[in-house]
Amino acid sequence: MLKIVTSPDPILATVCEPCTPGDRELVRLSKQMAHLMYKSDGCGIAAPQVGITKRLVVIDVDYDPADKSTQDPLVLVNPEIMELKGEPETAGEGCLSCPGVNVPITRQPWARVRYYDLDGELWEIEGDGLLGRCLQHEIDHLNGRTLFESCDAATRIEALRAYDEAKAKGARPGDTSIEVGAACA
Repeated sequence: MLKIVTSPDPILATVCEPCTPGDRELVRLSKQMAHLMYKSDGCGIAAPQVGITKRLVVIDVDYDPADKSTQDPLVLVNPEIMELKGEPETAGEGCLSCPGVNVPITRQPWARVRYYDLDGELWEIEGDGLLGRCLQHEIDHLNGRTLFESCDAATRIEALRAYDEAKAKGARPGDTSIEVGAACA
């Protein structure tokens, strides 16, 4: 059974290896990742967050926890950001691997991503709002970046202090109760 890896585990700082498009093992892994994502009230999860250094992401920004029939996970194999657009926007982000904190991160609002599906077919997806932010956040994980690496030094110190406090209080993946101040770039 998979479990969520939390910061500061070094696996979260690892640049992940590409997957083989069409590899049937990815079907089982992506189902387990989706199950864990839903169980933790997340809207995205990347393979390193479950201890696997492969370029695999599961996202579902439309899921409603009150209605399990809305589960429709999007699985991205070897996703790659092709284009980002728009004036950067700052918004709070939580992370299953950094439980207990909500950190302001500055990102461009629109993203276009190329990826393979589980059958090995090449696709592109574009999105703004939560989808655009989630695509960027999860691909950051594949490149060894967490929320803490997306912050300027002063905010990182504050975020890490808040994270230590949240962990001491028993924060679990999916918790985002402590707001952190300044913006991250």
